[in-house]
Amino acid sequence: MPDGNLPDDWKATIADLDDRRAAGRAMGGEERLAKHHNAGKLDARTRVDVLLDPGSFQELGTLAGGPEAPAEAVVMGSGRVGGRPVMVAAEDFTVFAGTISHTSNSKRYRAAELAVIDRVPLVMLLDGAGFRADGKAYGRSPTDLLAQSRCSGYVPVITAVLGSSAGHGALIAPMSDFAVMSAHGAIFTAGPPVVLESLGEKVTKEELGGPSVAVASGLIHNVGADDEASLDLVRLYLSYFPSSAWSYPPHYVHDDIAPRPVPEILDIVPRDGRRVYDVRDVIDVVVDQSSWFEVQPEFGRTVVCALAHLGGHPVAIVANQPQANAGSIDVDGADKAAHFITVADSFHLPLVFLADNPGVMPGTASEKRGILRSGARMFAAQTVATTPKFEVTLRKAYGFGSMVMGMIGFDGQSAVFALPGATMGAMGAAAMSRSRKSDVDEAEMLREMELEASYRSAGALGFDELIDPREIRNVLLHSLERALYRRQAAAEPVARVAITP
Repeated sequence: MPDGNLPDDWKATIADLDDRRAAGRAMGGEERLAKHHNAGKLDARTRVDVLLDPGSFQELGTLAGGPEAPAEAVVMGSGRVGGRPVMVAAEDFTVFAGTISHTSNSKRYRAAELAVIDRVPLVMLLDGAGFRADGKAYGRSPTDLLAQSRCSGYVPVITAVLGSSAGHGALIAPMSDFAVMSAHGAIFTAGPPVVLESLGEKVTKEELGGPSVAVASGLIHNVGADDEASLDLVRLYLSYFPSSAWSYPPHYVHDDIAPRPVPEILDIVPRDGRRVYDVRDVIDVVVDQSSWFEVQPEFGRTVVCALAHLGGHPVAIVANQPQANAGSIDVDGADKAAHFITVADSFHLPLVFLADNPGVMPGTASEKRGILRSGARMFAAQTVATTPKFEVTLRKAYGFGSMVMGMIGFDGQSAVFALPGATMGAMGAAAMSRSRKSDVDEAEMLREMELEASYRSAGALGFDELIDPREIRNVLLHSLERALYRRQAAAEPVARVAITP
């Protein structure tokens, strides 16, 4: 009903509501907004608009805080990403530096609570200075971290650090399934003034928690050049996932979902197990064209973790990277993979393991960092996973390195394949020769036995099949569709999503 046609007894009430809502949406005022924009950052409301499908945002808690603290420094509500509902909360640095009061804590709690109740993803956009030092005591009241932690494993939780994020507000990042950061972002337990006061250490925000620190620590998975690029990463990540653990990933229809041979793999994977190649090139030719996205590419580089489509089905790929320490499983790679596998399993993404490693990383430095602990965590994550699992040994997988990559029998795989000539065992022939102090003849004999290992294993059904490398996409696709048949038959019909170029 147009405002001019309102009944007389409603006009004043509606006008008052409109004024109050406008004040709640005003943010920190023109001067503070201009300063924010001049720093190359979007304001909180623009960030929400960029993240969500156009016109889909429904705000909640607009009147919290009143005119003195518009929206209580956090813009909260629901909208759609790729046509599917999400809950979102964006800290507003222009209002009290985005700090968290008792009321904004309640808004953040409500956002996470609704995400679980309604079974939709939770997206947090961080740009705030932690709890507000206002001298008030809140007594016995719930913290938003309780509700946020209860989302874990039930709905996807995504964090984007788009400015400085400190203290309490920053703690959602390590609890998230996926955390991104803009190039001008920073995240830390306490900011530079507190560090200087408590430790006497003078540091900048960038030195304390900028991308170079947060990525190296493993806290932040991917970095965007600016706010828009970071929010695009959030949208991309969500496109591979269902809305919650109660639903299944969407199936995408595009031009490259059919079986096809991949002869180019013969030029990518050298037959000589000592030669280096980039496993990303293998992923490129195996999955649907232009469909994959690497998670945490700058951390734990001995393992590549990627989201991709195979025949239009979202899958999670864990691959050894021969370019980094010959693909040995190191602490960072194992920790990264364990988290990635757990998230994929929580949301029913099938797991594809591409093995090519000489084992876990040995040596004093690796042992001091706890390689056995991290390797065991990765092994536990993949072996308890209930989503369909597929494993392909490309060239080699020795000792515990084979186990963490899902190669051993009775580990719940839907399919286990290997390329001919793949080598395996407790250790490689060269290492065994050295440990046994073998003479030339015995060393050659061990090498010949190593080269025959894949045929001996296949002869005893250690692999479901030895495959021609050119068949790798087709056997994985065939096995995936078989494994998903029961899921598809049991599920109610769902709309397929057409991808437009």
